[in-house]
Amino acid sequence: METLKTTESLTDLTRKGTCVEFFSAYQELDTERMINLATPDATVWFQPLGEGGKGLFKEFGKTVWSLLIDCFPNLDNTVDSMYSEDNAVICKVAIFGTQEKAFLGLPSKGLKFNSEHIFVFRFDENDKITDLTINWNHDNFVAQLTGA
Repeated sequence: METLKTTESLTDLTRKGTCVEFFSAYQELDTERMINLATPDATVWFQPLGEGGKGLFKEFGKTVWSLLIDCFPNLDNTVDSMYSEDNAVICKVAIFGTQEKAFLGLPSKGLKFNSEHIFVFRFDENDKITDLTINWNHDNFVAQLTGA
């Protein structure tokens, strides 16, 4: 039997496990579980929304994720890749769903979106999320939902 060797530290593996748990909770539309993976003062930044897309993970993040879940009840994700770099885990994730309600000024046309997102998770020494930055092609996202 061959022994599996890894160059990743236990910390890297633990943090990646936290990211997997985050996306699992996201798939199950469980915002409480998502929030509980972060420190009480953790922050989130939805980059394409600019300065107005920043806030506390447990408040602003939960509000945005709850709105997404409400407007896209079949919201789902697939983690395409994940790697560690310094104190962060970077995840390339496909997020997709069908719009059933107006979302951030976009009236529902019942259209689907499938959008590649980059999530950058940062952690404290206890492997809790302290910061999450999320980026995606917002113009493409809007075009999919408007049929443009």
